[in-house]
Amino acid sequence: MDIKAAAEGLGLDEDEFSEIVELFIDTARDDIDKLQEGFESGDAEKAGNAAHSLKGASGTLGFMDIADIAKKAEEDAKNNDLDKLADSVSKLNAYFQQLVSNFG
Repeated sequence: MDIKAAAEGLGLDEDEFSEIVELFIDTARDDIDKLQEGFESGDAEKAGNAAHSLKGASGTLGFMDIADIAKKAEEDAKNNDLDKLADSVSKLNAYFQQLVSNFG
């Protein structure tokens, strides 16, 4: 991801964008944990709410890969399709780790 372009797209400088990304990473980590917990306990509503939160925050910052997978996870949770939700959770964890390694 081109950090400078992403920052400019939001009307921010690179330092401001980096600060927001750090906050996003903390929030996203919590959302992914809640999504995982919801999946593991069979609580589709909890999983869906966490996926919805993650979808919005990641989309706002331009992390569309994460937003798209979170959208899929939200749909999977809404449909109570735990097999598909497991795949979405796995993909979200992978993309999130990639994001953390790029910004963390």
